[in-house]
Amino acid sequence: MEEAHPSVSFNFRLSLSGLAGLSDASFTEVSGISMEMNTEEIADGGNNSFKHRVPTSAKFSNLILKRGLISKNSEIANWCLETFSEGLSGNISTKTVVVTLLNENGLPLKAWKFVNARPIKWSASGLNLMNNEILIETLEFAYSYCEEVGV
Repeated sequence: MEEAHPSVSFNFRLSLSGLAGLSDASFTEVSGISMEMNTEEIADGGNNSFKHRVPTSAKFSNLILKRGLISKNSEIANWCLETFSEGLSGNISTKTVVVTLLNENGLPLKAWKFVNARPIKWSASGLNLMNNEILIETLEFAYSYCEEVGV
């Protein structure tokens, strides 16, 4: 039986789709990889003992990444900071982001693609001037849909 190894410090990598291998953000915790099917109740003509519950659309939670480290000049940091600084006065740029789960050796185990993502929350805990990095408490994205992708 194979022995289980403890996780590495940063076991999730965040990257922008189309920039394969150019990851400049790592996080210790990810949540929001979930989907819920909305339903609508329709009465059965003449039968009041029950209603049909039919699916209408899928609803996705926000993607939440916690306790991360990101390069200050990264594409992800620039996109997020630009989105927040422009607010609603500029165009809100959406991108496809990819979250990859890494094993203890830093090799990908599983990945998810979040389409039409846009940053909606950024909480930084400080700057590391020696390494030119930003410590992120929380980075949150809204997105249209997600799907598992091959690694």
